[in-house]
Amino acid sequence: MDLHRVRTDVLHDRRKRLLTHLASEPEAPGKLAIFAGQPRPRNYLANAYPFRAESHFLYLTGLHAMGAALVCDGGVWTLYAEAPSADDELWHGPSPSLERLGDVLGVRCRPLGELAEAARGAASLPTSDAGSNLAQSAALGREIRYGQLPLPGDVALAEAMVAVRLVHDGLALARLKEAAEAAREAHLTGMAATEPGLTEHAVRAAMEAVFLRRGCTTSYAPIVTTHGEVLHHHGHGNTMRAGDLLLADVGAETEDGWASDVTRTWPVSGRFSPTQRAVYDVVLAANEAVIQRVKPGARWRDLHLTASRVLARGLVDLGWLRGEPDGLVERGVHALFFPHGLGHLLGLDVHDMEDLGDRAGYAKGRTRSSQFGLSYLRMDRDLVAGMGVTVEPGLYVVPAILKDPRFSELVRAHVDREALARFSDVRGIRIEDDVIVTDTGADVLSRGIPKRPSEVEQAVAA
Repeated sequence: MDLHRVRTDVLHDRRKRLLTHLASEPEAPGKLAIFAGQPRPRNYLANAYPFRAESHFLYLTGLHAMGAALVCDGGVWTLYAEAPSADDELWHGPSPSLERLGDVLGVRCRPLGELAEAARGAASLPTSDAGSNLAQSAALGREIRYGQLPLPGDVALAEAMVAVRLVHDGLALARLKEAAEAAREAHLTGMAATEPGLTEHAVRAAMEAVFLRRGCTTSYAPIVTTHGEVLHHHGHGNTMRAGDLLLADVGAETEDGWASDVTRTWPVSGRFSPTQRAVYDVVLAANEAVIQRVKPGARWRDLHLTASRVLARGLVDLGWLRGEPDGLVERGVHALFFPHGLGHLLGLDVHDMEDLGDRAGYAKGRTRSSQFGLSYLRMDRDLVAGMGVTVEPGLYVVPAILKDPRFSELVRAHVDREALARFSDVRGIRIEDDVIVTDTGADVLSRGIPKRPSEVEQAVAA
């Protein structure tokens, strides 16, 4: 484990703030156990995926420590971790002793074999895979399943963790900027690597190479596709052709887990066609309208509806939709072409704290809408300074939606198929930025990545 990026003072403050928030919860537990998780085999035990610690553990320790757990009992924090063996140095190189780990983290440190006795009766948060759930269940002496918080103490711990992680401290902001800078270089490199006749693999490889050079990895499975109408398209084997648009949703994760999440859409040939440019301008207008309204106190659902109204107005102007924009949004007609939410929390997870479900994304008393499109909104909170979010409006021509019997009445009444057919070279366009809420507005971390049409064309031509 590389300890050079661990900041003892910051970790101490995070643990202190967690206990402070926890004390205000009515069912505050006296003991906590936060687990790092287990390595995950790729196909057999000795061939595992690169290990990444569970994010709640990582937030409080800064360590990717396989199988470890951080226990707090009566306000005293103890890290339970595997002590390095004689063989470890042969296979993995020198490892820090438990004493060294304790010094760096500013906590007690004990052998992992003592964890089960120490963790019994503790509140905890579920780890994210079945193998880790089993190990966690054995240590706690009760069944743990992902997505479930069976005890009042677990719920109280979840609420306190959300309160602490929702507003980023100075170190977190620095790491998020680092991840955004890696994404900036990767997207510029991807634009320059794009040319007709190559496969999407070539662009993805060029972008990921930037992350590797910087000591980063990807923060999620990259989307690099000429089929932008498929929201999570993870195939990369299509040959790019002149006239195609390439949608690249690619973000970096720093060595200590902080994420960026950026999407740009650019013309493979280096020039937008008139129809592509017209649709692109509508998406860009929605992106910029939202960012201008980001500030403390703004409600995220209202910002989503701001983007929806801008998109609906643009779709009417393009001729795709018939009707009055506000009425189209009220009925959810715009979601035929903008079916997802505006964005999500961003931090140590690319969808920050989504393991805790809507408890993280939705303020108390707010629930998801049942309306198509709006139901996919991952967040409905009032913004506060220090919060990280993504702003990612898009327009997509999805045949499955337009053919869906559930929407046949809306399509028949409001979609002009002849006008839509004139935009046959547009499948999907998304423009996504990473934004930190400041005291007065927004700090756009991804502002160095071109999104004005002429700048995008110039970057592809480079």
